[in-house]
Amino acid sequence: MSFWAVVQTEAQREHAVRLLLMRAGFETYLPRTRVRSRITPLFAGYVFVRLTRWRWYFVMWTPHVIRLLMCGDQPAQLAEEIVNQIRKREHNGLVRLPIRRLRKGEKVRILRGNFEGHIGLYEGMSGKDRERVLLELLGQHVPVELPGKDIAPLIVARETSMRY
Repeated sequence: MSFWAVVQTEAQREHAVRLLLMRAGFETYLPRTRVRSRITPLFAGYVFVRLTRWRWYFVMWTPHVIRLLMCGDQPAQLAEEIVNQIRKREHNGLVRLPIRRLRKGEKVRILRGNFEGHIGLYEGMSGKDRERVLLELLGQHVPVELPGKDIAPLIVARETSMRY
């Protein structure tokens, strides 16, 4: 009986570990995605490997492997469905991630620049890679144009009442 497990690798050694495990006869899976113009692993520092119950010690001693994710004294078993779901999202060998679009009027946090840490309202795109945000300054809303990478949606945690 075989199952999928997760191997943690040294930084930027996913491809080397994958190649070494494949040469040793293991089935591996390293999902990749495109970030801007670079192709990178979807899960940096991790490789999926199909193991049999008794043949997992070799994986732990493979060069550039930090550890095999464990559940007690056995490798943690990853459900087959998880790997299948990731594979279904592949197109031309790359996993497509959903793009989160900001909606007009949504609250955003400014991550970098002169207004770092401020909260504003998203107004829309103003040009290539530029976003317009309304900031409250001196009692009025002022439009500010920022690079898209410098803003992020504001995630407000819901308050929950706890009973003891």
